[in-house]
Amino acid sequence: MKRILYTAIFATVALTGCKKYLDQSPDQRSELTSPEYVSQLLVSAYPQAAHMVFTESISDNSDDKGAGEIGVENHDPYFFQDIQTQSDDTPDNYWRACYKAIAATNIALEAINKAPDQEKYTAQKGEALVARAYSHFMLVSIFSKTYDPATASSDPGVPYVTEPEKEVIKQYDRSTVANVYKMIEEDLTTGLPLLQNQYKSPKYHFTTAAAHAFAARFYLFKKEYQKVIDHANEVFPGTTIQTNLRPVNSTYRSIVDAETRGQLNNQASLSANLLLAEQYSLYGYYNIYARYRYGPSNNIMNQTVRAANVSGGRWSWLNMAVQYSADDPFLLKYATRMKYAGLNANYGDPYCITPLLTTDELLFNRAEANVMLGRYSEAITDLNIFLSQNIESYTSARNITEAKVKTFYTTTVDGSPVVPTTEEALIKTILDFKRTAFLHEGLRWFDILRHKLTVVHNTRDGQVMELKPDDLRRVFQLPKEVLGAGLELNPR
Repeated sequence: MKRILYTAIFATVALTGCKKYLDQSPDQRSELTSPEYVSQLLVSAYPQAAHMVFTESISDNSDDKGAGEIGVENHDPYFFQDIQTQSDDTPDNYWRACYKAIAATNIALEAINKAPDQEKYTAQKGEALVARAYSHFMLVSIFSKTYDPATASSDPGVPYVTEPEKEVIKQYDRSTVANVYKMIEEDLTTGLPLLQNQYKSPKYHFTTAAAHAFAARFYLFKKEYQKVIDHANEVFPGTTIQTNLRPVNSTYRSIVDAETRGQLNNQASLSANLLLAEQYSLYGYYNIYARYRYGPSNNIMNQTVRAANVSGGRWSWLNMAVQYSADDPFLLKYATRMKYAGLNANYGDPYCITPLLTTDELLFNRAEANVMLGRYSEAITDLNIFLSQNIESYTSARNITEAKVKTFYTTTVDGSPVVPTTEEALIKTILDFKRTAFLHEGLRWFDILRHKLTVVHNTRDGQVMELKPDDLRRVFQLPKEVLGAGLELNPR
């Protein structure tokens, strides 16, 4: 018997149903009496809600197309407004999904700590700790200010929950971003060495490779750049990452059928996908991510997929581009998926298979870390590896150099050229490449936060809205219910 407790902070699955029932339980998994049962619980240790709708809508990947599907999850972030609903694809729903995933990890860890033979649960403990770190990291990245060593010790964080919820309305505190990062790092560094990669469906769990990729992302946010490189190299040493990137130049281009292309990007068989999650979301439902009114217009496509880039070549992603209507261009990255209510039902819940960690992001993270450490040649090597898989008819003539990136990003002010430093030019290159590669995937927002970029949104009636680096609305609002648990909302 599963008892579901919805507290002021999150919904948690309690596997300790009523005593009378457990006394005669036909399903011993409710008692978590073996490593296998704990592993089954950890299937729920990953957020089953998506952030792509609201993080894409608030970013500079969105434009007012004048018409299309309008939902608050798409409209309100575009207008830099708090979303006043708890439906799918909203920040509130993502908050609850993360804490529900955290609850599963805490129940698993409690069972492990009570087991008489804890050494048999090493792999499960590792997965639970790394998964707990991941969900907390995503929460603090969305609902708190981005990590800044100068202010992290005073910026409000999110509750770091380390034990199962056993009170109806438990009181919590937000602590600080610095403390949340400290606890994430403790869970990550403790759990990673325990992983054993013994999964039936490894792409849906934290393997050692996925955990190192997550660590590389975490340390990039934390600005500990050598650790980014160290963890990235643990996944794919040297240039071996090249054959494990998304095969845009080859496999993607060879597929004609749109539905197959949409599914390919999220396949477990794709080596570029290091961690996948099944997330309840309308995002891929009959291409709604293309049909939203506020999203990539032809203008956005002209800034990304169709834009000139420093290589001088043409992005192969153009072969994945589809025009839904006159101003509804999109890339084939998601496909309609449904979980039907029964064998003969014609209704159910839409969901997405979402890549949470990929080798392409890992490559960019390593490149950026090398730039920040002044290792420009290493960064350029990584960026050329990316070009080899993403530029149509690629040859080494398309490779970038320090001189090429500085020339490409030179601007003119009052008639005089302004030449960027090598660091500035390479960072711009990385951000532009990433913006194109991860269009629709919600990752652009985190680069906007880390690099303190201003977002400008326009409307068809002439309204211009700016979201500057110091704007309080760059931090998504917590669900209002948390007030009952003693938490303060983000200032506005």
